[in-house]
Amino acid sequence: MPPTPSSDRVALVTGASAGIGEAIARRLLADGWTVYGAARRLDRMEDLAAGGARVLELDLTDEPSMKAAFKVVRKTEGRLDALVNNAGYGSYGALEDVPLDEARRQFEVNVFGLVRFTQLFLPMMREAGRGTIVNVSSMGGRAWFPFGGWYHATKHSLEVLSDVLRHELKPFGVRVVVVQPGSIKSEWGGIAARGLRERSRKSPYADAAEPWARIMENPEQGADPDVISKLVAKALTSDKPRRRYTAPMDAKSIVFLKRWMTEGAWERFVDTSIHHMAKNS
Repeated sequence: MPPTPSSDRVALVTGASAGIGEAIARRLLADGWTVYGAARRLDRMEDLAAGGARVLELDLTDEPSMKAAFKVVRKTEGRLDALVNNAGYGSYGALEDVPLDEARRQFEVNVFGLVRFTQLFLPMMREAGRGTIVNVSSMGGRAWFPFGGWYHATKHSLEVLSDVLRHELKPFGVRVVVVQPGSIKSEWGGIAARGLRERSRKSPYADAAEPWARIMENPEQGADPDVISKLVAKALTSDKPRRRYTAPMDAKSIVFLKRWMTEGAWERFVDTSIHHMAKNS
């Protein structure tokens, strides 16, 4: 089927209250889409609503919340052309320090909640014979860094699940795209750094964790979120979108290096990079 004009297309963006999700929602609004922005914090989406988005309260750890958001879109629009699964967070800390309840929550939000929310919309997309699912992963879905074990595990999982879902949905005309952001200016890094410090404060890993916390919270590091919103808009309007889009350049470099380096070489690269970045942060 030929693509439907943007003015007739409906998109839902999760995690739309800040950062990458907000940038994606604004970009699609500017391109003429009907946009639903979903997040836990409705008050953080007032400006988005003023710009024309329809905002929904959404908690990916709560089944009734997910079903309620789905029912609003189904009743109001009767269709969904693009589901952008952007909501997620990074839980950092040494594997010894992170409680398993927190590890489970990380998977609940970044993987299980994302997949469950997608499941709700799949019948509608299959029946329409069209639609695109964009799963926002990370360069950390292809590489790893210290103290991000649980976060990286969720993003690795999302990469594999996206590949499987793409293959399963291909006969029905529904496309699946993965977007892999690198360092982006947002509140994400600061939140992750605070969590790392809290878990490491009285830990044997405190000295090793502090340089990484400084790197993550450095406001000068990272590209504008609109770098990612442009990729998402490109994927949604392309007749033949790529399986993966990666940006900015740091993400492209990391994914490339991890693909070709041996594990030993990667470990040496990580140690050298952290020392260099921490000194300049």
